[in-house]
Amino acid sequence: MSSGVTEPGSNKYTALAAMVFAVAMTFIDQTIVSIAVPDISGELGISASAIQWVINGYLLSLSAFFAFGGRLADILGHRRMVLIGVTIFAVSSALCGATPSGDAAEAWLIIFRLIQGFGAALLFPAALAIVVAAFPLRQRGRALAIFFGISGGLTAIGPILGGWLTQYTWRAIFWVNVPVAIIAIVLTLLAKVNPAHRREKLDWRGAALIVAGMALSVLGLQQASSWGWDSWRTWLCITAGFAILVVFVLFELRVRTPLIKVRIFRDRAFTIDNAVLFFGLMAFVPLFFFASVYSQISLGQSASGAGLYLLIFFGGFVVAAQIGGRMLDTGGARRPVILGCVLGTIGFAFWARSLTTLDEGSQWYWIVLSGAGIGFFLGPASTDAVNRAIDASYGEVTGITQTLRNYGSSLSLAILGTVLLQVGRDKITTSLTGLGVPAGDATNAANSLMTSTGAGASADALPPSIREAAFEAIQRDYAEASRVVFYGMAIAVFVALCFALFHPGGKVTAENTTSPATPARSDDDGPLNPPVAPA
Repeated sequence: MSSGVTEPGSNKYTALAAMVFAVAMTFIDQTIVSIAVPDISGELGISASAIQWVINGYLLSLSAFFAFGGRLADILGHRRMVLIGVTIFAVSSALCGATPSGDAAEAWLIIFRLIQGFGAALLFPAALAIVVAAFPLRQRGRALAIFFGISGGLTAIGPILGGWLTQYTWRAIFWVNVPVAIIAIVLTLLAKVNPAHRREKLDWRGAALIVAGMALSVLGLQQASSWGWDSWRTWLCITAGFAILVVFVLFELRVRTPLIKVRIFRDRAFTIDNAVLFFGLMAFVPLFFFASVYSQISLGQSASGAGLYLLIFFGGFVVAAQIGGRMLDTGGARRPVILGCVLGTIGFAFWARSLTTLDEGSQWYWIVLSGAGIGFFLGPASTDAVNRAIDASYGEVTGITQTLRNYGSSLSLAILGTVLLQVGRDKITTSLTGLGVPAGDATNAANSLMTSTGAGASADALPPSIREAAFEAIQRDYAEASRVVFYGMAIAVFVALCFALFHPGGKVTAENTTSPATPARSDDDGPLNPPVAPA
């Protein structure tokens, strides 16, 4: 095996399967909870702002601790960190499902959702590092195409699984993680992943700075819809967060054993790969929430139908991910990354344009094209970044790439969510007022809709004489608000394309990263410790 990630008698494909199961929970949880929001709120009686924290708190914690998780994996060992992360995630999931009724419900559920995100941040960089290190360079693109194709596809299963499980109890959406975690732990042990680690100090001050900076900046953007863009709290959080991140970068340039080797961004290809991931993922992860709610409100689909709507996207994503992985292995990352960004920009732009037709059939082509675009660049950009990072470990590099990916996703979800809320609220209020609904009632109905997942509930509260017309207006207005959001995602992918055009190209033919393990044997997959020499 490559880079000493496994022990004698191990199987790299068992390691791949183990890591897919390990991260499966984290991907499914990005979408499954939003489907159960009405049931959670109804049974526990928690506020709309608390529900927002149940969804966003997970992503906030995930983003804030990724770099810390990647570095900790190098120090404690990738296998150990996967096992610890999976255990934390599974236990906190079980406790989320066991949320008690009463006054403690809000705090209980939010706290354990934050802990879930922390567990995911610990396990994901280590899991990805294991997959990267288990396969030699010439097979790595295909391996990660499988990893991202399957794990990404699981995100679309969230709404389907959530819709089915909530028929019994919303608590099951958290308990389902427990058996998946058990399978992941068993496969990880069977894979015999090398437990070696680095004896280095952890940069605690750097960890505190990046956690605080990312958490505050994302918090300000997420809460802008509640606090208002004119609130001092919104701008204090955003400004303080970005200022702390600047301090973090300056600090990391001076410390002897930094949390992140900021100097690796001097490599042009590495920087461009991460820029593509940052802006490209502004469309990928938020898509699941926005498309799921759009399909339920504007298209009138059920939760399961929303999942099927997203599966169309993954029809293009999975196929393109495999092709992109092979293109990376044969000719480098530049072609699949540029191709993916071009297809993604076109797909999202025309998908946005077609949203107001309220006809799912007319959107299929653009949905598939959008999925293909993301599929082409996601794996190659991630893999190329790891291959090119000089004098950095797999855990550290994956921690960097995943931090930027999830930070971009969190920022996008916060910004576009605020845009959707404001545009949708204004359009629906105007339409209802035009139908003769008093201004106060129209505003209340619009606010109710924009914090729920169904148009029917808001329309049913209106006078019967205008109920049908109001329902149609709500569907149309929400589609128009969603169109603005999808155009925003198209712009994000276009910015990624602008960076991709400056990728230097070329194919990496030897390892640039260091590994915590230092075995001295090799097999038919290539040397365990190949020379550091990029193409």
